[in-house]
Amino acid sequence: MKTLSLIIALVLSVTFSNAQEEKNEKTITITIENITNNNGHVILSLHTEDTFMKGQGIQMEKSDIVDGKIKVTFKNIEAGTYAIMALHDENDNNRMDFEDNGMPKESYGMSNNPATFGPPQFASAKFDLKEDLEMKIIF
Repeated sequence: MKTLSLIIALVLSVTFSNAQEEKNEKTITITIENITNNNGHVILSLHTEDTFMKGQGIQMEKSDIVDGKIKVTFKNIEAGTYAIMALHDENDNNRMDFEDNGMPKESYGMSNNPATFGPPQFASAKFDLKEDLEMKIIF
């Protein structure tokens, strides 16, 4: 009976110690400082290549704007290759609005701050996350 109790205790201790091991998860902190006004919110989405420009990312954050600035942190992100898209949703309708000619009405930006003509591309916005990261996005 003592042997059985010892085996059960050992199995449980190994199981719980493995469950408590800290995962190697990272954070990404985004700062945007050039927002033209405090109307609405800024919506940020974290994407993999599979989710980029295909709707919601793997994580989304929404931030109030104070004095034309925001600071948002994505938490519990595994190491990998990602891109971030940010939208100043001035009218709080949770989507980007467009002019009749197809040009965006609202400010937006991406990781790496690429100067793009046409739709955003994952290749120009991607970055490798290996450790906690801080970046600025410019609208």
